[in-house]
Amino acid sequence: MKQYIGIDLGGTGIKGAVVREDGKILARQTCPTRPQRGPAAVAEDIGAMIRTLGRGREVAGVGLGCPGTVDDRAGTVVYACNIGWVNYDVRRALEDTGFSVRLVNDANAAALAETAVGAAKGARSAVVVTLGTGIGGGVVLDGHLLTGFTGAASELGHMCIVADGESCACGRRGCWETYASATALIRRTEAAMAAHPESALHRIAREKGGVDGRTAFAGQEAGDPTATRVVAEYIRYLGVGIANLVNIFFPEVIALGGGIANQGETLLRPLRAQVQSQEYGSAYTKKHPRIVTCTLGSDAGVIGAALFAAEKPE
Repeated sequence: MKQYIGIDLGGTGIKGAVVREDGKILARQTCPTRPQRGPAAVAEDIGAMIRTLGRGREVAGVGLGCPGTVDDRAGTVVYACNIGWVNYDVRRALEDTGFSVRLVNDANAAALAETAVGAAKGARSAVVVTLGTGIGGGVVLDGHLLTGFTGAASELGHMCIVADGESCACGRRGCWETYASATALIRRTEAAMAAHPESALHRIAREKGGVDGRTAFAGQEAGDPTATRVVAEYIRYLGVGIANLVNIFFPEVIALGGGIANQGETLLRPLRAQVQSQEYGSAYTKKHPRIVTCTLGSDAGVIGAALFAAEKPE
């Protein structure tokens, strides 16, 4: 069975793994990114990781998952704001590893992994949505990752769901991630607490050392009406975006990742109802996408990057 190396480049850390073509991880390595050193120094660390992981192994290829916009054909990271890379030819920088390294957006890599060996295994089409600081994601159709003309396809969090809505860091207004990311949920929880000093959310936040994406759900579980309203509003916005994705792609599976997805059925049950009520033709079909949580966790990036290396270049 062929083996590949997958590298997951993040803003704080670099993760690497030797991955079998069935998704099994055979070896791992990590190191800090320290992007302030510049792309050449970071690429040097990536190269060293590739050489170490590949030593004594027959490696069929290497994939590098990067944040931001990548151009796999050219071998460049076009723009990755959180590591400060602009039009950086990382493939050339890694030539001395002996591999022509394939490039893929990190969220797309995770989507490929979840579809191949994770929550959406066996499905020919899936959309993976990651709920974190923003909203990331990837789309797999007919077994192939959708990368788009520029390699920047599937910036799901920047789909507008509220015309002239709240400002987004991207410069637009009304983006999905301004309403349905973990950051958005925390912001709405804090606003609700400020408006309702009697809410149990205050006690929960004190006990947990502050407000995070779990606070509102904990308040709802405790029967707090303010928390219940916050959660309902959050799920409504999350549902609007997912229903849009369903109506565009109608995938077999929608898989949710990130900390908020750990709420399990507390999140998924009302979310499924929201989405199904907004699906086009919902009343006339028995087929609906399965909405589930991701299963690969933090391994999705390295597995997906490795599996991308196994795909034929377009």
